Amino acid sequence: MKKTAFLIGLLAASLAARAESIVLSGATIHTVSGGTIEKGQVLIVDGKIAAVGEHVVAENATVVDLTGQHLYPGLILATSSMGLAEIGAVRATQDTNEVGAFAPDVQAWIAVNPDSELIPVARANGITHALTIPLGGTVTGHSGLIRLAGWTYEEMTVAKPVALHLVWPSMDLNLTPRSQWKSKEEWKSPEDQAEARRAKLKEIDDFFEEARAYARARQEDKVVPAWEALLPLVRNQVPLMIHADDVRQIKAAVEWATGKGFRIILAGARDGHLIAGYLAEKRVPVIYEATMQQPAFDWESYDVHFKAADVLRRAGVKVAFSNGTGNWAAADARNLPYHAAMCSAFGMPPDEAVRAITLNPAEILGVADRLGSIEVGKEASLIAVDGDLLDIRANVKRMWIAGKETSLESRHTKLYEKYRNRPRSENR
Repeated sequence: MKKTAFLIGLLAASLAARAESIVLSGATIHTVSGGTIEKGQVLIVDGKIAAVGEHVVAENATVVDLTGQHLYPGLILATSSMGLAEIGAVRATQDTNEVGAFAPDVQAWIAVNPDSELIPVARANGITHALTIPLGGTVTGHSGLIRLAGWTYEEMTVAKPVALHLVWPSMDLNLTPRSQWKSKEEWKSPEDQAEARRAKLKEIDDFFEEARAYARARQEDKVVPAWEALLPLVRNQVPLMIHADDVRQIKAAVEWATGKGFRIILAGARDGHLIAGYLAEKRVPVIYEATMQQPAFDWESYDVHFKAADVLRRAGVKVAFSNGTGNWAAADARNLPYHAAMCSAFGMPPDEAVRAITLNPAEILGVADRLGSIEVGKEASLIAVDGDLLDIRANVKRMWIAGKETSLESRHTKLYEKYRNRPRSENR
């Protein structure tokens, strides 16, 4: 009896092992890092890419026919509130902001809701991974990279922490006269506003200097959680992601951070194209979030943000696309491919536009050894599309995350099927 049970178990294990080997065959493979392979094959073994080419050798593998389709790496949303925001009007579904101006010990990935309805919606348009970021205050905490599939946040988390986040203070001055101010007691003169800004910048500088002092004098029996959270940054183990849009913000933030010796990632960067050469010289990668925003100034052309990312790229800046953070951005995340598509329509080479939502964000976030391209040894997170990824008419037909095929069903598709099959009157 025991021998029979052992043989059955062995057979089951053998079948399971075979099921983990998959060949995706017949698609046009866009490797991103190594060109395009017409009618190629990808071998997936144990969730990783084992071989890529026109023909791969695989025994006892399940063959998936993707003839006529295009195979891309899964898309990476480089900044987001994915899993932290759900319904804007329902406070209980919002877990994006923390109390206090300085909260470096916040870990955003812990708060991710795996059952968020926005996750499958984003997944349905090709997004397999997202960087989830804490908000609120000045130093908002640490972000984590999650895959958009899994039962728990532990299962979803791919990399943690990825970056510490700093929201740089506005450099604008409100020049509205007091006579036109609605609440006269809240009015501040330009001089008072400038002084408040200087105080805020000094507060930031003092905070990070204290972090360095703590790292130098750290004692095992006197651990302070908030300062402990800053040790990876102080030791140059994680980058500092600075959120800034205005030219003055960007230059002030970059000068300060480079002076401190921090590795920097710039997020937002609405006006970054105006100082593209400066950012290239400082080797600051950019996560560009303004593609679909209206021009900020009346002297700018309507297409300024459609062209901006390519201006940065041509200057030598590594660029990734995103649509930002917050509740609206989480709901709008599904449109990530169209940010790349719009910039491609206004001058960016298509291959570079695809790279800006796959390999570039992987490189910027420090996970290019695992994600971002179709290469041997990387995680098999792939999407099969029935056309060009940058064509709004194309649809994602199948998805694999870490080698497992993932459902593309979402609240949107469920509602579509529900009303498409609604009972109809005989008179209609």
